[in-house]
Amino acid sequence: MSTAPACLSHSRVTITPALRAAVDRLDHRTRHQAAYHFGWITAGGAPTSADSGKAVRPALALLSAEAAGAPPEVALPGAVAVELVHNFSLLHDDLMDGDEERRHRRTVWKLWGPAGAILTGDALLALAQEVLLDTGLPTAAPAARLLARTTRHLIRGQVQDLAFEQRAHVTVEECIDMAAGKTGSLMSASAAIGAVLAGAPEAVVEALALYGDQVGVAFQLVDDVLGIWGDPAVTGKPVHSDLRSRKKSLPVSHALNRGGPLADELAAWFATRGEPGEEELRRVAGLIERAGGREWALAEAARRMALAEDALRGAELDAGAREELLALGRFVVDREV
Repeated sequence: MSTAPACLSHSRVTITPALRAAVDRLDHRTRHQAAYHFGWITAGGAPTSADSGKAVRPALALLSAEAAGAPPEVALPGAVAVELVHNFSLLHDDLMDGDEERRHRRTVWKLWGPAGAILTGDALLALAQEVLLDTGLPTAAPAARLLARTTRHLIRGQVQDLAFEQRAHVTVEECIDMAAGKTGSLMSASAAIGAVLAGAPEAVVEALALYGDQVGVAFQLVDDVLGIWGDPAVTGKPVHSDLRSRKKSLPVSHALNRGGPLADELAAWFATRGEPGEEELRRVAGLIERAGGREWALAEAARRMALAEDALRGAELDAGAREELLALGRFVVDREV
């Protein structure tokens, strides 16, 4: 596993004061649940230093301003905004997926109920637009429009993801389109929003957006591998977590569409209902791996990362920021799998 690039820790340190200030605008109950979700307090309200996530999206936002030749501070409202939207989606995803733990802690919906998770997520989404528009910059409106459009695509991807669980057959192309919406859209916006706030030329914004889109799909491919074979100590979720909900993730979709006895056996299992046992989950994970699902997902993630790198190398960007973006993308794809 590669070492986390310095831009991630820098990003977390840079955005946390502004992120906390944004969350402080919320009513007491919502603020408490949001602060718990971010890892700032315990469920009882005591200060803590729990894992707040890798801050990949804020790092992309800050680097995108630098790539466009602007100081990273220009992108700070955008970095906070994309982190708020990301966590809006996590709060809702945990509820929809029935996940009881995130980052080794109980999820908000499990502690305060579905309504708490829904309303806290909605509040973070509204805050994201408020933070951008409050800057007063002439580029704030285009940045807010980008984030609103991105949220629409993110929701489309989540709608597809849930719908696929009820369908007997899902193509790989459909799964890729879902990943591009659910994950790629916000990665794309994160990689472009700093440049938008900096008033960068359209060609620069488009190159950064394409980079983020490809990194996002690669991220989802690796995340889907971790959702089946990941170490709970690393992922913060139970092993085989995606299989428990019979999620037709990208490795699964590839295996199901290969045809043959392995695909038939997998299709029959995904058509069943009931709570699977550990031995059954291990068997199904083995079938997916033997059908090539894991190998294909990791190879496709690497291919997407190569496309992301091509997008950056073909644009007029600050050389130092370009290298940091490349390193960050490689880290995303080279997580422990």
